[in-house]
Amino acid sequence: MLRARVALNPAAVVAPVNRRTFGSFVEHMGRCVYTGIYEPGHPSADEDGFRTDVLALARELGVSMVRYPGGNFVSGYRWEDGVGPAEQRPRRRDLAWRSIETNQVGIDEFAKWAEKADVEIMYAVNLGTRGVQEALDVHEYINHPEGTELSERRRTNGAEKPYGIKLWCLGNELDGPWQTGHKTAEEYGLLAASTARALKSAEPDLELVACGSSSSTMPTFGAWESTVLEHAYDVVEYVSCHAYYEEHDGDLGSFLASAVDMDHFVNSIVATADAVGARLKSKKKINLSFDEWNVWYLSRFQSAPLPKEWEVAPRVIEDQYNVADAVVVGNLLISLLRHSDRVTAACQAQLVNVIAPIMTEPGGPAWRQTIFHPFARTAALAKGDVLETRIDSPTYETARYGSAPVIDAVATHDAATGDVTVFIVNRDQQNPVELTIDLSAFGADLSVADSWTLTDDDLRAANTRDEPERVTLRPTTDIPTGGLTEAGTEVRLTLPRVSWTALRLSR
Repeated sequence: MLRARVALNPAAVVAPVNRRTFGSFVEHMGRCVYTGIYEPGHPSADEDGFRTDVLALARELGVSMVRYPGGNFVSGYRWEDGVGPAEQRPRRRDLAWRSIETNQVGIDEFAKWAEKADVEIMYAVNLGTRGVQEALDVHEYINHPEGTELSERRRTNGAEKPYGIKLWCLGNELDGPWQTGHKTAEEYGLLAASTARALKSAEPDLELVACGSSSSTMPTFGAWESTVLEHAYDVVEYVSCHAYYEEHDGDLGSFLASAVDMDHFVNSIVATADAVGARLKSKKKINLSFDEWNVWYLSRFQSAPLPKEWEVAPRVIEDQYNVADAVVVGNLLISLLRHSDRVTAACQAQLVNVIAPIMTEPGGPAWRQTIFHPFARTAALAKGDVLETRIDSPTYETARYGSAPVIDAVATHDAATGDVTVFIVNRDQQNPVELTIDLSAFGADLSVADSWTLTDDDLRAANTRDEPERVTLRPTTDIPTGGLTEAGTEVRLTLPRVSWTALRLSR
């Protein structure tokens, strides 16, 4: 059996756990909005047309923040289309996803949903086909209290108080040639800086996110951020990162090590941003908003073109996730937490139906995909401070990322309760791993409160409408190959092959 060791120390703090780490994403794309969060006439629909079964699952998932309304969609979006009497709203073509947007849900409706779901809104403005004035207009509608044309229009439309949105994205993926209104780094940097200055003239304490690279494989990766931040460094708080991962050609080993690439992405952009700050002689630190991340089988999407006909809410990118996908998602959350000193906002893309942890059928049920479980458990248990996690693990070779450790882990410590939670993945495809967790720095009064593992003999097993609970979390002690034993200030447990585990210790 393979063996590994993790050592923890309550004094070795990386940063506090930021609740914005557990963000999600609702884009007007496919069935995310229509028949996803919103379906008037559904048996569970409330008075505003929102599916209460989806709302319940969103709360269970532990989502803290939702980015809205896009995504690629936002680069062609006219926010005015989505406000006012619903029967007067225009139907528009959405070029990003080749569909018809009915505009029955706009910012007023989404703000109602967000209040019911108890989530913060991260709002994205269109800097693809629009600019500074349109950003100021939507900000006036959303956040200005009263007494102006657009704030009074909001009040007339039923929202007397402003929505108070603090976190704003300055466009989306404008480094990408696929983006409506694609720009060079120089063009975008100038526009982002101008927009940021204007928005902060209206509301100085806004937190603004400049578009970073849409992938670490982009030919402009790093150089894009450097150029953009040369223009916008002093007027933005964040630069965004986007990354999606999939298994290529049966290379499960590389796929399971996807977090190695996420670590590289974060470290590279932190270094780039800090280098710009040094050149500008600025004491300010730019943080990262990893506001699109997930497992996405992009190669399948690219081989299956968008619908030929212009439809409302077509089925687009409805990936079905298996056990291996869930383990990778759990590992990506480990990476995000590990970088909590600089990654202070993140959004898994997306929330419902479109590459999502929650699936629905029109008029039918909603259920949890496999990737729902590590997200929900991490969001529930990660509290207090993120700790430095010293890992001694065997390694294995991957075709994409070189040598990768078999074990990856991160831990959090809640000083108020004394709880310590360790999140762990075993990437080995054949072997369980006996893991020893060294807790000597905490003293001898910690004990195992609970431990949950996601794994399965069939790594391709998935949850479906007919079998919605095929894959779920199980108590670690119930796994035949594992079990917990305590030895003084150490905890030992056996991690099944290709598995994700959350272990909580309490006093």
